[in-house]
Amino acid sequence: MPWQLKDKPIALLRQAMHPYYWMAFLGYIFILYFTVRSDFYQLMALFALLFGLYALIYRKVNTFAFYQVAILWAIAFRVALLFTMPNLSDDLFRFYWDGLIMVHGISPFTYLPQEVIEQALKIPGLTANLYESLNSPSYFTIYPPVNQFLFWLGAKIAGPDNIWTAMLVMKSGLLAFEVGSIYLIHQLVQRFQLPFKLTLLYALNPLVIVELVGNLHFEAAMIFFSLLAVYCLSSTTLTKDFTTSSISNKNFITSAIAMALAVCSKLLPLIFLPFLIKRLGWLKGFLYGLIVALVSLMLFLPLFSPTIAINLFSSIELYFQKFEFNASIYYIVRWIGFQIKGWNVIGLVSKWFVLGTFSSILLLALFERNLSIKHWLQSMLFALFLYLSLATIVHPWYITTLVAFSVFTNYRFPILWSALILLSYYTYRTTAYEENLYLVAVEYLLVFAFLLYELALVKKSARSKKPTI
Repeated sequence: MPWQLKDKPIALLRQAMHPYYWMAFLGYIFILYFTVRSDFYQLMALFALLFGLYALIYRKVNTFAFYQVAILWAIAFRVALLFTMPNLSDDLFRFYWDGLIMVHGISPFTYLPQEVIEQALKIPGLTANLYESLNSPSYFTIYPPVNQFLFWLGAKIAGPDNIWTAMLVMKSGLLAFEVGSIYLIHQLVQRFQLPFKLTLLYALNPLVIVELVGNLHFEAAMIFFSLLAVYCLSSTTLTKDFTTSSISNKNFITSAIAMALAVCSKLLPLIFLPFLIKRLGWLKGFLYGLIVALVSLMLFLPLFSPTIAINLFSSIELYFQKFEFNASIYYIVRWIGFQIKGWNVIGLVSKWFVLGTFSSILLLALFERNLSIKHWLQSMLFALFLYLSLATIVHPWYITTLVAFSVFTNYRFPILWSALILLSYYTYRTTAYEENLYLVAVEYLLVFAFLLYELALVKKSARSKKPTI
């Protein structure tokens, strides 16, 4: 379908000016510009309003022209959030810190922020005030090259002591990724012969809009490059079951480069690679992985320091073994650990959780039967869901990738989760950062119950051979 508005101009104007859109626009303005993270009840009220409007707008879109209006509004919501400092996350300060270090030719993996202050290293902009705003000053950075490039670009353009301009540059980059993701979802939805309005499940999702562009989270880059990798592999003639009769060398290489960029946005897309072995065959699967590895290494080279591997993986290890937030299965295991051992077993069980995650993903890949390109997205969805189910930390923005992948499947539990996970912001009501485990339990009981319901529904639909979308 072409991207022109062909309906009657008055009808389109009436649709574009509908109160639902203006109410949503004001809701986003109030969340990002006039709400602080500690004001839990105001935050929940505004998100409840936005999710209600999200559902109403989705139901209202019944023509392609109205769909285009909704897409334009989805982009407008993101543009409106460009100009405010993130209010639900303090990661920006570390982004700016890393960027200033790189502007002066130093790898961000070389020094701890704590060492910069203690050794009085004279790097313009790295002040005590900025240091006090960092949330993990005693840990090496964990952000890979794509992120670091935007950190560097923001700091380069803004210079020292101008974090607002640096933020605007970084947000502009994420806005570009988000527009790209919406375009790719639209293209893939058409390619897989799905209803076009499914794109709105991602484009208008309030969690996606607020957390990615609004609060500056780089899942936006990971989602874009992951979708681009899928798009490139599906850019040949598809059979009726959405497998490819052949994959051109150009599409194959472009897809692998895109996947490398996804890995270099966040290391997590490495868990998607096992599902390509049966799809591509052992030789092509190995070559695909090799390209991903080589391109990733090339992207890491500008950040090279003699201790880069040690420092990066030490921070990743500490991340898994020290931090806890909004976990599900881990919290049950932790409670059992307290009953048996009398102390927190995170250091003991975290390695087993990581091993269990990757073992489960390999088994999923081994026993996967549907090898279509479309089904790869469903496999990616469940691989990521497994990872998050066994993770010790699940921040709200982690769910945005699940929302993107769910568009191409019969599963809508990520949409429910994107609303329920906002309950985790209860933790920030006070500086003590104490979680309400009853709210955590409500979140996960509803998500897992709905997932079980959908699994049963999809299984029943498969037996009757009736589509559920």
